[in-house]
Amino acid sequence: MKLLPGGIATAVGSWPGADPREAAATIAGELPDLAHLVELPGRGVGADMLGRVSALLVDMRFDTTTRGYRLAPRPGAASRRARDLLRADLDALEEVWETTGSAGTGRVVKVQAAGPLTLAAQVELPGGHRILTDPGAVRDLSESLAEGLRAHVAEVRKRLGAEVVVQLDEPSLTDVLNGSLRGVSVLNTVRAVPEPEALALLDAVITSQSAPVLVHSCANPPAIGFLRASAAAAIGFDITTIATRDLDRIGETLDAGKQLVLGLVPTTAPAIPPTWRDIAEPAVRLVDRLGFSRRTLSSQVLVSPACGLGAAPLPWARRALSLAAETARAFADDPDSLTFE
Repeated sequence: MKLLPGGIATAVGSWPGADPREAAATIAGELPDLAHLVELPGRGVGADMLGRVSALLVDMRFDTTTRGYRLAPRPGAASRRARDLLRADLDALEEVWETTGSAGTGRVVKVQAAGPLTLAAQVELPGGHRILTDPGAVRDLSESLAEGLRAHVAEVRKRLGAEVVVQLDEPSLTDVLNGSLRGVSVLNTVRAVPEPEALALLDAVITSQSAPVLVHSCANPPAIGFLRASAAAAIGFDITTIATRDLDRIGETLDAGKQLVLGLVPTTAPAIPPTWRDIAEPAVRLVDRLGFSRRTLSSQVLVSPACGLGAAPLPWARRALSLAAETARAFADDPDSLTFE
């Protein structure tokens, strides 16, 4: 399934602050083509990328440890809080959707969830080891996530009268493939997951969805070749993390018909305030270097911040969305006219 037309702006997921209504109003207003159900990690346990998934899983729950999250035998405070926060966020977005006249119009909204490989890498088993060390637990987690996401998408679609796009966040993907995750002690190692095995886990979640799926990774470097081979309609990454070695894989991704969500806007304010032209230049030069038509920017490229904005000051977060939107408009309108000295 194709994601959307190119030449539009979106954001990765997280947002500063703790007020879901204010956040929803901002996102819906600034990102008319692809708004999203925001994550507000500043609220603490259950509100961050990993904790939120506890509200989506079917027959699996998380508890907290001093290191983060672990699987729990029964629903506890962390899971209940995650569900309450997700419900509040969706209520806030539904309210904004109605007051802006978006309800029932088919406007598109994006929902995010940590992907199965990052969850398996970062969440622990009850005994303290990473879920990734137990193949059976990894399969159960992947199946639970797939089922929970399907239900989540159906609820969002029904409540908003919107088309839905799913984003799977995989910041730990490169570590999973490289075997660079630490175990619980120096004597315990976490094996590298072979690409075919990892791809099967990721694709099992992607192909079970009734909505197009984008996979985003803030890893440095992003596993572009792996993601190109996935069933995702689009892949997203921070453009500053790619190198010459990645160019062929990016070209192959575009040739395969996938879309790119390029993280062009920095998550922290640069010393010199950038203009939209500053933000646009790396993407234009990338497409030119790959030998693609500039029209690729309006058909296969979406614009976003480099990663989540949850830790950014609110003024810069707002400016980042504005820069993304201005850049996307330039790509959609007349990319051939863009010049840079």
